[in-house]
Amino acid sequence: MKLHAIVSDLETARTAVEGGATVIQLRLKGASTDEVVEAGRSYRDLCTASGVDFVVNDDVDAAVALKATGVHLGQDDPGGDRAADAGLLVGVSASTEDEAWEAVKGPASYYIGAGPIWATPSKPDAAPPIGLQGLEEMRGIPIPVIAIGGIDASNAADCIRAGATGVAVIRAARDSRSLRRVIDEALTAR
Repeated sequence: MKLHAIVSDLETARTAVEGGATVIQLRLKGASTDEVVEAGRSYRDLCTASGVDFVVNDDVDAAVALKATGVHLGQDDPGGDRAADAGLLVGVSASTEDEAWEAVKGPASYYIGAGPIWATPSKPDAAPPIGLQGLEEMRGIPIPVIAIGGIDASNAADCIRAGATGVAVIRAARDSRSLRRVIDEALTAR
């Protein structure tokens, strides 16, 4: 759970796994379920061979078909109960402590994706940044809290010190080796 690499191409996924990513999250925005399943087989095989969790973004049907570890859902995404019934672990996005608690009462069983911590060009429609203070407010959440949004090797340790269990990255996924080093150091110092 330390380092989630959110990817849309297999080469980045491979680089992230080699660098120490613990979760690969397949994010193919705008793709149909059939397209996600077709593309996702290679990611699933990579993750299985490497002992890394495989998560599908937003698409419960694709996650079930791929026998993924889990599925990531936004606050308003449907399918949490269906995912749980299928044996998938469920991660849910949250921008506030209240949203995080609601997610834990509902479908979230795997982690809370807390953020965005900082503004990010990877998701222009994201909620306003919550900063480290917003992340600190989620310390009492009983499942892992994964910080996301504008995170790279220069600020990942700050997220861990603010209470995150790990971080999720998109743009910095190819820098997993550096990220993993600073995350491990910050977790050891806790």
